[in-house]
Amino acid sequence: MSGYILVITIIGIASLGMAWFPSISKKLRISYSVFYVLFGMVLYSIFIDYLPAANPFLFPEISIHLTELVVIISLMGSGLKIDQPFSFRTWQTPFRLVSVTMILCIALVALLAVWLLNFSVASAVLLGAVLAPTDPVLASDVQVEPPNEGRKENVKFSLTAEAGMNDGMAFPFTWLAIILASKGINSYAELGHWFLIDVLYKLAAGVLAGILLGRLLAYLVFDLPERKNFVVIKDGFVAVATTLMVYGLTEMIHGYGFIAVFVTAITLRNYEINHKYHKKLHDFTDQIERILVSIVLIVFGGTIIHGILQPLNWKMVILGIAFIVFIRPASAWVGMVGTKLKPKEKTVIAFFGIRGIGSFFYLAFAMYETDFGPERELWAVVSFIVLLSLLIHGLTATKTIRKLEKEAEKESTVKQESSGG
Repeated sequence: MSGYILVITIIGIASLGMAWFPSISKKLRISYSVFYVLFGMVLYSIFIDYLPAANPFLFPEISIHLTELVVIISLMGSGLKIDQPFSFRTWQTPFRLVSVTMILCIALVALLAVWLLNFSVASAVLLGAVLAPTDPVLASDVQVEPPNEGRKENVKFSLTAEAGMNDGMAFPFTWLAIILASKGINSYAELGHWFLIDVLYKLAAGVLAGILLGRLLAYLVFDLPERKNFVVIKDGFVAVATTLMVYGLTEMIHGYGFIAVFVTAITLRNYEINHKYHKKLHDFTDQIERILVSIVLIVFGGTIIHGILQPLNWKMVILGIAFIVFIRPASAWVGMVGTKLKPKEKTVIAFFGIRGIGSFFYLAFAMYETDFGPERELWAVVSFIVLLSLLIHGLTATKTIRKLEKEAEKESTVKQESSGG
């Protein structure tokens, strides 16, 4: 049997399945990601001799760039579907989640990794940075609907905006871990250099590039056709092309491309917020994302068969469970103190900090940059937490969100009746 023919057949089946699985998942109330990981495990159990080795240690660059591509496509889609106009006041909750909550998560995970797993400070900081971001890829079950749906949903908006912003916000801490592992920080000057370059400059470059390129694209897409009788653009692939262009240009000036892509999407979305073209841009992005996600989830299932979890021990299991059920929820609650969200909304936002493909990207990226020592242990614990997140959140997200939506609808109906009476 030809391995190549088998691979393209599997990609075809997996991609075709994505045409039905989002709808099937809503009916079954189980995330499609669970099925695709299981599918990958079955495929690699049967055809392990014919499929490419699902091993990040053998193919580090492929691991980086495949996960990187999925994340940036997802970031564009996430930004385009947010109906909430941008302002620091209305986006207060997401900003708290990507600042207070993220820093708390990183600190608590790092402390636990040093104490429980005997990791070095560098490896512990890396683990915290890798696990801190809510994944924009696998969190689709708890994110807002496509553009212009007209619904105001605090929980979905907060989780979507958080997932869009914090993938880039985790990068400074990933670089901190890389510096600690490679040469260490032996003076305040070196710490200042990290803060000046990896925090301030790269974040600012990402934000500014996103705003400028987003406005330029908005002018080309919306203003020129209306004011100058220029060619009207109707193709959805413009969103994917923009994603790649913005990411590439920002990385060329050493800014954070993840930040730039999401900011571009938000800038474009806010330019003509009710324009029908946003839905076409989002839909095409969503379709490409689903194809790529299906491939990555199958490969993740393959890594499990190839023994990615083999170094796992009871201490790592404790850390993983503690992260999902305590560290993320507690950190999120602290971050949301003082907001106007209801307790139920805070609970759902705190619990559904889904981990996924973004964590794999950061881990693969950092390990490609320098040696971290317990690399197999790091991959094992991160893979376990992602798998645990897929199972726990994948089996509960749809049910929980639907229940919350029904309660919100009832409250809205009661308010309308009382105001009408």
